[in-house]
Amino acid sequence: MQKYEGVRTRFDEVDVVIVRENHEDLYAGVEYEEGKEETLKLRDFIAETEGTKLRDDIGVTVKAISIYGTQRIVREAFEYAKAYGRNKVTAVHKANIMKFSDGLFLRVATEVAEKEYPDIEFEERIVDNLCNQLVSRPEEYDVLVLPNLYGDIVSDLAAGMIGGLGVAPGANIGDDYAVFEATHGSAPKYKGRTRSTRRRCCFQA
Repeated sequence: MQKYEGVRTRFDEVDVVIVRENHEDLYAGVEYEEGKEETLKLRDFIAETEGTKLRDDIGVTVKAISIYGTQRIVREAFEYAKAYGRNKVTAVHKANIMKFSDGLFLRVATEVAEKEYPDIEFEERIVDNLCNQLVSRPEEYDVLVLPNLYGDIVSDLAAGMIGGLGVAPGANIGDDYAVFEATHGSAPKYKGRTRSTRRRCCFQA
């Protein structure tokens, strides 16, 4: 995210790259619906094995973070930093609370940083603190690497800092394919309209 000339914003020193894991975490879609038999079985299993007694009327989403997925996204962040002359990578997490998921993310990110990229500065931030610091002193941040959910939220926050979602570029990059998102947004409300109608709508906006 970087400030554009002519786009109104309160932030003059924004130049941040957000690298977001896109397969795991709470967005993996492993969910248990309230009232279903399998949800009650999961609740009973948790009580028996971990000791926490959850209420009957719960819905559950599983937060799964793997070593493989973390290594992959953290390396991508460091490789980007190396290729484009960036100076620092910040791992963003909530490991102080979620010790076995975000804790794994932080541990693996730290290992990758120390063993494979010792020449690039590495630091870590708790996600809520990162949001506070990002809007108070954004010039301190360079490349952020985050699990899926935090990446979604922080990227929208950063977009707001440079003028809105309509000016925030994005890309989904895999090993074999990449999908790039239009900086101006997809504008689905104009689907099916003629060019003259679109032009008239745009002038009236």
